[in-house]
Amino acid sequence: MAVPPWVFIGAALILLPLFMYMAAVTIERQKQNSIRLLVEKGAALIRSFEAGTRTGFRGEVSGFQLQHLLTETAEQPDIYYLLVVDSQGNVLASSDARLIGSRHGIDIDLEAAAHTNNVLWRRRTREDGTAIFEVYRRFKPGGVAIGPGRMMMRHHESLRRSIPSASGQGSPDDAVIFVGLDMASVEQARRADTIHTVVMAAILLMLGFAGVVLLFIAQGYRSVQASLSRIQVFSDTLVERMPIGLVAVDANRRIAAVNNVAGSLLRLPPEPSSVGMAADEVLPSELAVVLGTAANRGGVTEKEVECRLPQGRVLPLEVGCSALMGDDGRNLGQVLLFKDLSELRFLRREVERNRRLASVGRLAAGVAHEIRNPLSSIKGFATYFKERYADVAEDQEIVKIMIGEVERVNRVIGQLLEFARPVSLSRTKVDLVGLLTESIKQIERQAAERGCVLREQIADDLGTISVDPDRLRQVLLNLYLNALDAMGEAGELTVEAARVEEGAVRIRVVDTGSGIEADQLPHVFDPYFTTKSSGTGLGLAIAHNILEAHGGKIAVDSRPGRGTTVSLIFPDPSHSPGQGVKR
Repeated sequence: MAVPPWVFIGAALILLPLFMYMAAVTIERQKQNSIRLLVEKGAALIRSFEAGTRTGFRGEVSGFQLQHLLTETAEQPDIYYLLVVDSQGNVLASSDARLIGSRHGIDIDLEAAAHTNNVLWRRRTREDGTAIFEVYRRFKPGGVAIGPGRMMMRHHESLRRSIPSASGQGSPDDAVIFVGLDMASVEQARRADTIHTVVMAAILLMLGFAGVVLLFIAQGYRSVQASLSRIQVFSDTLVERMPIGLVAVDANRRIAAVNNVAGSLLRLPPEPSSVGMAADEVLPSELAVVLGTAANRGGVTEKEVECRLPQGRVLPLEVGCSALMGDDGRNLGQVLLFKDLSELRFLRREVERNRRLASVGRLAAGVAHEIRNPLSSIKGFATYFKERYADVAEDQEIVKIMIGEVERVNRVIGQLLEFARPVSLSRTKVDLVGLLTESIKQIERQAAERGCVLREQIADDLGTISVDPDRLRQVLLNLYLNALDAMGEAGELTVEAARVEEGAVRIRVVDTGSGIEADQLPHVFDPYFTTKSSGTGLGLAIAHNILEAHGGKIAVDSRPGRGTTVSLIFPDPSHSPGQGVKR
């Protein structure tokens, strides 16, 4: 993740002055602490020297002894000199006897220093360049008690005897004591502290920069994570809800992802168990071939394949396969997209069938009109010959056959015209239970003659349905008679009726007959297609048209040797629940 440059600029503008100020304050505080340390050290030496002089005054110490005390005190480490000067700057006493009588401190206000008890200090540089920290204040040796009960007596005379004045004008009462201290060790320590402070400030500054950058990186990371999570959820939802199947494989041809549509179409194991498996083991061989072809050719491969599933079902698929390439040109795998063409092919067949039926209908209407006129003439002549040769039994039988065949042809033409004409409906609210019961009663005699058993499984909540009752009876009777013909002698005919989803009504006619071959099922609704020797092949075609006019559907499911099930589905938005009879 790239950090914007303004982050560094902003952090520098905020942190750099802050840490510079902190470092300056720390260095100044260290400097003040060094000065305070030197001042306290100088003040302590002055107090120590004054205490020594007081002790000497009790014993009337000589000037030599005072000089010796100055010299010994100045021998302590880091002490350059000890000086006692009067208010005129004349050196009254010094740790270096050579300086007695010389002048010192004339560049400061000695008069003011001699009359204040405050400890003062200054920095000065010697001729050899040595830096000296000089502490000075009023010199006050104080008085001593010479016996019990006596008042403290001052020591002017003793001090004058012990500290001779070079000019003869100085007075011990106006004396100022100077202590010259070596600053080398203190300055060295202060420089070390300064370097340490600068280094620590630089470290803290870098840490501050790092902290600010890390904060922005953390915020960016959280933002990226949130964006990735949203993208992941979006992509997962998109993949799962795609109306087409998706299978992704990695560079090793192992399953990386499978959406619900692909798993449902190909009957694959659920995604957690199928991911990581070899594509050649999971996918149908036809799709594995497409993967191999796309890998060899590169780019996108599109084709239609017939996939044979493990259950024996043949699934027509339109397949598209594309390689997944990384930014560096490395092959990441392949993605396979496919959709089921079963519905599309069914619609294509329906369109083709409707187009063919329309042509047949137009042809049938024209042929029917042309045939009916000659049929009327033939039937008229047959009736004439029947009346003329009424006494000839053989002629009567021939005429009877002629009239019967003409009537049969006329019925076929009537069915043909009915098939060719658009279906007109007279809808009304019908008690479906009653209509089904009545339609079943109409075939009870035929079923009994054939030794077939009739069963009813009609729900009691069917209520009323908006249909054309005559047309529905026509469809049901046609289905019943087809079922009885298919069963021959003995068998079982079951009529089921129930409400299904969205208030639709489903009627099923189930027989235990010989069934229909799989290659014949797509043609059962075609006109003139029949498996019966005496059938016209128009019954199911007319039933299909009637169901379409009702906005319903008719479907046939059959297994050779196991019987046939014909399902009628009537959508009924105006469903009105009522009470029926369950049988």
